[in-house]
Amino acid sequence: MQPIFDFFFDQYYGYPTLFIILEVIAVIFGFLSVLYSKQNNILVYPTGIISTMIFVYLLWQWELLGDMMINAYYFSMSIYGWYIWTRKVDEEHFTPITNTTKKENWQSLFIFIATLIFVFMVYEYFDKWNNWTAYVDTFTTAIFFVGMWQMANRKIENWIFWIIGDVISVPLYFYKGLTLTALQYFVFTIIAIYGYKAWQKNLRNDLRPS
Repeated sequence: MQPIFDFFFDQYYGYPTLFIILEVIAVIFGFLSVLYSKQNNILVYPTGIISTMIFVYLLWQWELLGDMMINAYYFSMSIYGWYIWTRKVDEEHFTPITNTTKKENWQSLFIFIATLIFVFMVYEYFDKWNNWTAYVDTFTTAIFFVGMWQMANRKIENWIFWIIGDVISVPLYFYKGLTLTALQYFVFTIIAIYGYKAWQKNLRNDLRPS
């Protein structure tokens, strides 16, 4: 049992206790945020804001710039999404779950390419192309940026981006030595699959004639 424990958590030996505690708190609130997202619950945003604030600080300390930018973006998009989800489209209804339109697909592509360019420039400026993970980090950052923008606008396709990004992030974070965060993304993958199914059901119900 001890060798297995050491395999997964040996990376934490020598870490400041405060960092470990903060990562645990951030992971817990990250789980809550994804669960609330699956349930189409507005609490996805306050819980997500807490998680991302902590991760921005930790990732800055660990010099993981791409990951830090993802969480900084999540923080700002959480505020935007909180507004969108509580905005009424008429006197009785809030912003509904919908499919992306052709225009929104082009907007998603623009966000993806713009993010790739932006993250590339950041890594170039700080001379961080010292590991293959930097290239994967750039790609996952772009995927998550699109996913977060679509989720904030309640587009069902957001779950596809989350699933792809989560699957890539599991081995990536484990390789980086962030075992708890890797486990978090593994659970995120499962929740995202169920979230996609739940939103599909919600969308079908909304489309039924009243």
